[in-house]
Amino acid sequence: MTFSSRPPVLGHRAPVFGHGAPVFGHGTPVFDQILNVTASSSASAGGSGRGSRGVAQIESRALGDGGPQLPRIALGCGNFGGVGSAPAFFGQGTSEPDALALMDAAWELGITHFDTADAYGGGRSERAIGRWIRDRGVRPTLTSKTFHPMAAGADSGLAPARIARQLDSSLERLGVERIELYLAHDQDAGTPLHDTLGAFEDARRAGRIGSYGVSNFDAPALERALAAGAPVAVQNSYSLLDRGDADAGGVLALCDARAVAFVAFSPLAGGWLTGKYRRGRPFPTGSRMAQRPEPYAAFVAEPMFDALEAFERLAADRGVSMAALAIAWLLGDPRVAQVVVGPGRPEHLAPVREALEHPLDGSDRARLEGLFA
Repeated sequence: MTFSSRPPVLGHRAPVFGHGAPVFGHGTPVFDQILNVTASSSASAGGSGRGSRGVAQIESRALGDGGPQLPRIALGCGNFGGVGSAPAFFGQGTSEPDALALMDAAWELGITHFDTADAYGGGRSERAIGRWIRDRGVRPTLTSKTFHPMAAGADSGLAPARIARQLDSSLERLGVERIELYLAHDQDAGTPLHDTLGAFEDARRAGRIGSYGVSNFDAPALERALAAGAPVAVQNSYSLLDRGDADAGGVLALCDARAVAFVAFSPLAGGWLTGKYRRGRPFPTGSRMAQRPEPYAAFVAEPMFDALEAFERLAADRGVSMAALAIAWLLGDPRVAQVVVGPGRPEHLAPVREALEHPLDGSDRARLEGLFA
């Protein structure tokens, strides 16, 4: 089976959020910093999707209804100093030196938006990003989140007082005065949404965040959030292997109808769409299936391995990696405002470039969806 081939239509616009351009530590607008990175290569890029320094041309989408721009690719920093927000893994995951190298590689590629959370690595993720910003003298735009405990047995939730405290600590760790997009990392049954979103709105008016939204909210929960406040984005798991809540559950349709930006995390389904897990072979040491297999346990089945092997053949026919094909499937969906990629090493960023340089049309995407129907 072959896929249609067409040149990428990609534009690089500075990501600007909220009610004014975010600034670097020394007051330089984000746009000027991005020009410093890309100017020399843009002149010779010639529309090829890359420049002399290897900068990818990453388009942006409006955040909300005609709002500021959100780059379509973000660097996910959830494994910096841990494995997501799980206290049992704090201090593990990607080391700080490796995280700094990964941020260097992402910036060189043209990824200028970093996605983190206060509880990633128990604060280690934000701290690593803050060090990178100070050491490199550049400022990515940022998403951060709050809900989960910062240590085993610590408090969690979305009470206004806790939000204010956690936002203070995030700003301090990151070394910035404002976070461009701030999300409720989960639902809090113990706090009225009106109170939570009211606290976010207070932070926005105070200039401490640019915009706010929610994460891990299904369609009914998002409906309630829209009735209680004005979230401009929802960040949920979404991939070829995880389409239930977003598609069948109606989240994407609701986002489209209400002008809410949909941000996809876990685009490779914990590594399942990379070829990392093979039929009859043990899971690689350090992989998600070796550390936190519970979210993906249902994938360990013969029909899944059959579909993945067919997916691998289609990727080979197209001359790209499996990971690139999975990311291209997401980028080909106009309802997806941003894809958060979480590479473990700099070389894992290669599929991002592949995906940008080999886009998929509607029929291509439908063929891939049919494999995992």
